[in-house]
Amino acid sequence: MKNFDERLERLEELSDRIRATDIGLEDALACFEEGIKLAKNLEKDLDKIEGKIQILMNQPVGNDEKPELDLFSSQDIDG
Repeated sequence: MKNFDERLERLEELSDRIRATDIGLEDALACFEEGIKLAKNLEKDLDKIEGKIQILMNQPVGNDEKPELDLFSSQDIDG
């Protein structure tokens, strides 16, 4: 799917759409369902990031060693 920022922006769009006074019940429900899915996936991504930050903060890095900063593998982004 899209990267984290794009998904967060989509969640904000859905939230704004639900708050609109001209939205029908079915459309609001569809936006809500999509928003819940996005929120759950974003939360999973944040948990992964937090875990990687904890690892990086708790392990000293030698001069020759670079930390692994690839927060999202291509597999994570697609699913």
